[in-house]
Amino acid sequence: MAKSHMELNQLSQIANKAADAAETGWHNRDNALLPNQFIWVLDPIDGTSSFVGKDNSAFGILIALVYNRKPIIGCIDQPILKLRWIGIKGKGTTINGQKVSTLDCCDLDKTRVHLKVPNYNDDAKRAYDCLSKKVGKRLFNGNCIVFGELASGFVDVVVDCALDPYDFLALVPVVEGAGGVVTDWEGRELLWDASTPVPDGGFKIVATAGKNIHQRVISALSQ
Repeated sequence: MAKSHMELNQLSQIANKAADAAETGWHNRDNALLPNQFIWVLDPIDGTSSFVGKDNSAFGILIALVYNRKPIIGCIDQPILKLRWIGIKGKGTTINGQKVSTLDCCDLDKTRVHLKVPNYNDDAKRAYDCLSKKVGKRLFNGNCIVFGELASGFVDVVVDCALDPYDFLALVPVVEGAGGVVTDWEGRELLWDASTPVPDGGFKIVATAGKNIHQRVISALSQ
């Protein structure tokens, strides 16, 4: 009983930390600027156009917990399809309580790749030009759900751009916990500092099923 009370107390302390939400903005932002802080990052509807359009299942609720600039817990929730991916650093990724894992692919020309449509912006066009003729199958504009599909082994690569922190931080533990890799387009670890402005044009990320294919995608994007 004492252990349960201690765990509940720890969770309540984390729950009261700073939070940044896509719709409502900051709560306790001053705490987020201090070192060694837990920060919740929320996106209540990732994929708004899908939510209000015909494909109203291609959206998700994103919840991330960040510590020392790194996302350590991530959740992708799709309430209509009743799908919930949860990734916890060091403990793996589950969907509805069942462990999942990526399927690393060695050959770029056999990969299933999700991209933004090339007319979205210059970065999207660059990714399309660099990868479209080198991959096995091109798919477009899947929102956060495709990162869950990547974690479950149904997609090999997702290349995205023009992102805010609440768009991608929850995705990192989900993909990495399943054996995947997530970096920026230069192959650098994705870190987020609450005191640092979002880069011009937003964050650019690459998520892949594993190390074998990841370097091939990074190399292709640099050409």
